[in-house]
Amino acid sequence: MRRSRADNDATHTRLTRRAALLGGAQLLFMGGLAARMRYLQVDQADQFRLLAEENRINIRLIPPARGEIFDRNGIQLADNVPSYRIVMVREDAGDVEAVMERLAQVIEIDEETRERAMTEMSRSAPFLPVTIVDDVSWEVVSKVSVNAPALPGVTPEVGLTRVYPRGADFAHVVGRVGRVSQADLDALENPDQVLRIPRFQIGKINVEARAENLLRGAAGTKHVEVNATGRVMRELERREGQAGADLQLTVDANLQRYVQARLGEESAAVVIIDCENGDLAALASSPSYDPNLFIGGISSADYNPLLNSKYRPLVNKPIQGTYPPGSTFKMIVALAAIEEGIVTPDETVYCPGHLEVAGRRFHCWKRAGHGWVDLQHSLKQSCDVYYYDLAVKVGIEKITAMANRFGLGIKHDLALSSVAGGLAPTKQWKRSARGEDWVVGDTVNASIGQGFTLSSPLQLAVMSARIATGRAVTPRLIKSIDGVEQPSGAGEPMGLNENNLRQLRKAMYDVVNDRRGTGYRSRIIDDTMRMAGKTGTSQVRNITAAERARGVTSNADLPWERRDHALFVCFAPYDKPKYAACVLVEHGGGGSTAAAPIARDVMLQAMAGGEPPLEAYPKSDRGRIATQQEELRNTTPETTANLEGEDQA
Repeated sequence: MRRSRADNDATHTRLTRRAALLGGAQLLFMGGLAARMRYLQVDQADQFRLLAEENRINIRLIPPARGEIFDRNGIQLADNVPSYRIVMVREDAGDVEAVMERLAQVIEIDEETRERAMTEMSRSAPFLPVTIVDDVSWEVVSKVSVNAPALPGVTPEVGLTRVYPRGADFAHVVGRVGRVSQADLDALENPDQVLRIPRFQIGKINVEARAENLLRGAAGTKHVEVNATGRVMRELERREGQAGADLQLTVDANLQRYVQARLGEESAAVVIIDCENGDLAALASSPSYDPNLFIGGISSADYNPLLNSKYRPLVNKPIQGTYPPGSTFKMIVALAAIEEGIVTPDETVYCPGHLEVAGRRFHCWKRAGHGWVDLQHSLKQSCDVYYYDLAVKVGIEKITAMANRFGLGIKHDLALSSVAGGLAPTKQWKRSARGEDWVVGDTVNASIGQGFTLSSPLQLAVMSARIATGRAVTPRLIKSIDGVEQPSGAGEPMGLNENNLRQLRKAMYDVVNDRRGTGYRSRIIDDTMRMAGKTGTSQVRNITAAERARGVTSNADLPWERRDHALFVCFAPYDKPKYAACVLVEHGGGGSTAAAPIARDVMLQAMAGGEPPLEAYPKSDRGRIATQQEELRNTTPETTANLEGEDQA
């Protein structure tokens, strides 16, 4: 059937419309494609060029230089020295095992080192350099450089490693660094990426650890160009990191060295504090150890003797150790009583050698007793019965409150690890900790620094400084950070009756300078450096009634571990206190025989600013002291022998 003209026109119109739509769609598609191509090739050219170049440009972290540590006079205590090492980047090496095999043919690598490096690479990000061997010679560096084309991803680097020029003298103050462990990373909520660099060193204990964020600094970055085999061709860009802050401590390196030498092989602690500003002039723990042994990882042969020694060289005794303070606590009991007006310094108590309390006999150290004694005589002769009587009258709560005011039972804020808080007990403490009620016998025991009472040598030195000045002297260890002076620890007046403090200081003066004083044999005869102090002996064992009846076994006849601790606290000069100190000798026996002589020597050294004149000692002691001084000069630690010139600067 023949179509009409009208039908043909309609069909033509529809086809034309479809063609137009199709053509428009094609045109729109081509336009969009062209726009996208322009966007990718022109607008995004820089980004895609960077993506392409990432195949040949690596970004690597530059570990920051660790801040250095100095003593109060600018003598270096912790330094950084250059150290060569060979590192490998896993993503640049390709076949890591093959490259490691070729490297082992160039330089000597033992199996243990090789396995450790492979383990570290498997755990680390592929772009992080892993140390294969460190502290290598220039000859090893040269061999690796010459064979670089056959060792993709392997490069020699120069870095910095920590050293401690003063060795064992400052092991318990400065501390030490070590490699970052998984435990270190787990302890941080958002660890710095630089800490993930294998074998990166961070502070492990004491100032190195407590001031880690200050000492570490901030990492830098470098852009390096590598070829197809992963060999570094050139460094394109470097942004240096920020070095850590330098710290200046309050400790005097020469005084610290003398104190460590004076302690010798004793298991002991010494704290010397500046009464004017709270600066810790010396903080010594004996025996000590060389922290340099730990830097690259200490061997079992070196570590086991330190770990197993009964003298505990790894323990920081001045701030970490807590001991019954013995008779050094008697000043606290006396102050608690006279400040409350319960007794006066002139009131007397009769000492027959013991005191009956609640059906139990508490003995004085002097079996025959001291007779009638007041504050001055009780402290001078260290009469126990006087303080038993005082403690029953004043009560444990007031005694503990006074102990806290003088820094006992308080954890002092220092940049040191595991600072002990000690224990100044209360009735509530015993109910909570022991599930028992406080009894009057507990108060009697506390009055002579026994029972539950525990103090660190640091706390006892602070107590002595506060007695000497009447101010709340606070210990300070960091003197300045990058040259910025830190707040003083001079403290404000404590608000105590000055007459009571004066009476107490006079009694402490007599302890050392009166012929009947327990510390008389350790007196200083130079009037400008006279010392006041208090001896202390703290028991570490119970003495049974049977032993007391047949005679108490002397310390010399006991095994070392069962002997009493020896203590001595002091300040000097008496008229204008400059330094206060505490000396503790573990299982040393009596405070007057073991601790007081050391205290006199170190206090004279501190006041004289070096070796004191022999005229400061009693005539009968000068020959022995001259020999001792000569011996100490000859036993200067080898690690400090090359620093004499620096000390004079």
